[in-house]
Amino acid sequence: MLGEDEVEEVFRRLSQAMPGRTRGAKGPKGQPDAFRSCIACMLSAQSLDRNTAAATKALFRLARTPRTMLKLDDAAIAAAIKPAGLYNMKARNIRAFCAALLDRHGGVVPDTRGGLMALPGIGRKCADIVLQFTFGTDTIAVDTHVHRVCNRIGLTNARTADKTAGQLEARAPAWAFHEGHFWLIQLGKRICKARSPQCPVCPVNDLCEFYAAAARPTA
Repeated sequence: MLGEDEVEEVFRRLSQAMPGRTRGAKGPKGQPDAFRSCIACMLSAQSLDRNTAAATKALFRLARTPRTMLKLDDAAIAAAIKPAGLYNMKARNIRAFCAALLDRHGGVVPDTRGGLMALPGIGRKCADIVLQFTFGTDTIAVDTHVHRVCNRIGLTNARTADKTAGQLEARAPAWAFHEGHFWLIQLGKRICKARSPQCPVCPVNDLCEFYAAAARPTA
């Protein structure tokens, strides 16, 4: 992995090269409150954005609060969210989430990572995304793009997104937590793509472990 000074330099360059948080940046699929943000994030797992959008729109036509959601049975929820895939499992998770939210918090979504992750269906990525967008907490949420970029560059050395998030929390400079999530996603979408990374134009290629390894001559 990169050293502490190199990690800071990566974030410094990304802060200059990437747009960061834009005025139009919205929470999980643009949902207006913490409850719907959590549900939308749960539905987004292994789902394309357009399919998640269709599923959330259909579901929230039926119910928009934990109490009204629990009036629906699993079959009704599953039918609404079918475009997002894994709909039977997600329907069960949504009902379990709503029941726990009412039982433990009176229906109010907690604003801490621990509180969120203690609820059914909410993992580290979902918790951090809700914290970042809904509650304005400075945290680097790790999605597929962030996980790929961080481990290619050498900011982290982790097999899972959750472990990447933990290493980032320990290694990223404090000043980078406000917009680091956006810089890393933007790098991943624009340059450090999964199948065809554009290494020659990357602003941090001279620090990147992936680029250095690719440039070494083969025996």
